[in-house]
Order: sequence, then C-alpha cells, then structure tokens
Amino acid sequence: MSLRVFTNTISLNAQRAMSVSSAKLESNLERVASGIRLQRSSDNNGAFHQTETLRGDVSTLRQGAKNLNDGIGMIRTAEGALNEQISILMRLREITSQSMSGTLGNTERVTQNLEFSALRAEFDRITENTEFNHQKLLDGSLASSASKSVTIQIGLDSGDDSRFNLNQNMNLTAMTSSALNFSTSTISTANDAITALDNVSLALEKTSSIRSRVGIVLERMDFAKSNLNNSIEKITSTISSIRDVDFAEEFTSLTIHQILVQGASAMVGQANLIPQSVLTLLEEQ
Repeated sequence: MSLRVFTNTISLNAQRAMSVSSAKLESNLERVASGIRLQRSSDNNGAFHQTETLRGDVSTLRQGAKNLNDGIGMIRTAEGALNEQISILMRLREITSQSMSGTLGNTERVTQNLEFSALRAEFDRITENTEFNHQKLLDGSLASSASKSVTIQIGLDSGDDSRFNLNQNMNLTAMTSSALNFSTSTISTANDAITALDNVSLALEKTSSIRSRVGIVLERMDFAKSNLNNSIEKITSTISSIRDVDFAEEFTSLTIHQILVQGASAMVGQANLIPQSVLTLLEEQ
C-alpha cells in the first residue's frame, strides 16, 4: 500500500461510503416519520405516478358519492311529495264515490265539493312548492321533454355511464290538477261526481306510475352508491400498498444504515491516521 500525504484515497472512499449510507439513513428516517414510502417521484417514478393518478381518481369518486347523496336526497324529497299527492287523490276518489250515492242531500254534496276543491288546491300547492336547493321537482322540470336536463355526476369522466340523467330515467311530468285533467272537476251533483271519479281515478293511476319510476331510480342510485363506496375502498387499499411504509421492512433498513454510518464514520477516523505513518518512517531514518 502506497503512502501519500496530500491525497488520502482510503479516507475519501470511507467518506463516500459514509455519505451514501447517511443519505439512505436520512431517507429511512423521513419515511418512518411520515409513514409514506414514496416521498417524491425520484423514489420510484412509475409507482409515484400511479399512486398520484389513483389518488386523483379516489378524490373524484368521493365527490361523485357526495353528488349521489345529494341526488338521493332530491329524489326522496320528490317521492315524499308524490306520496302525499297520492293520499290526496285517494281521499278525493273516496269523497267522489260517496257523492255519487243517492242517499246524500244537496247540503252534504256542497260540503264535500268544498273539501274536494280544498284538497285539489293543496295538491297543486305541493307541486308548486316542492323543490330541492331551488330546483323545482314536480312542475315538469324533471320530465324527459324538459329543455334543461338535471344530471348527477358520479363517475370519472363525462360519459353517459358516469352520470344519472334524472329527466330520462324518471320522466317526472308536471303533477298539477290541470296536467292530470281534474282541475275543473266538481262533485256538486251526482252526474258531475261520475265524471270526476273517472278523472281522479286516471290521475291516481298516472301518479302511482310516476312514483313507481321514481322508486326504481332511487333503488338504482342506492346500488350505485354501494358500488362507489366499494370502488373507493379498493382503490384506497391499492394506494396504501404502493405508497405507505411497511414499518417492519423500514426499521430493518434503518438499523442496517445506522450500523453502516457508524462503521464508515469510524473508518474515516482510522483512515485519517494513515498519513501519520510517514512520520514514523522519518523517525526511523
């Protein structure tokens, strides 16, 4: 082994080894402290890009789940209003049937006609006032023929499969007495009650059919919500397996690099003493 005073290659090699081990030790400490294995793209460019893409997907899907919850709330509001309107129509048909009976006098028919008119007004009031976040629900805004569609975005892109078009799926037409053809019905006479009974029965049948469509869409959205939550869970699990620290593995690596740093540091000290051997040679001369 040659002896040099100005250039101590053994010390330089030991310092380089200590620098490499120190950098790895620093990385180990950073990962253990944060719990994240991929701190930056240089750690693993492919895996880092993959996890960032998946994290973006999860964020979008979570917002889709929130949108879906809002949509479910909207549809439940409409369904509740339709249930009340069906109850009104059932009562209207009941008093209309009673008014057809020849056992009723004119006074009773007048009273029942007043109730008929009041319930019809309430039917229209429900239609006018049922809304969700300023969006009218029963005035025909959710009909398939409406000029503006109401959609619920739940997926990752703008495709039809990533959205619910409430207008196309529900076709919730205007729920007014005029649209259902009983706005001018009266039960003040037995003959009028016969005509009113047909009109109210048809209105009840149509309203029940619309409520069924609303219920089917609501059921579909409940399944979509479950699927969204499952997708979010599985993708998040995949991100964790790629991005998060395996502490057992990391602590093993941390211990190894601590030993290497300590050993390299000791070797640097020893290597720095080698040039002093020249003085020993000079003393022997």
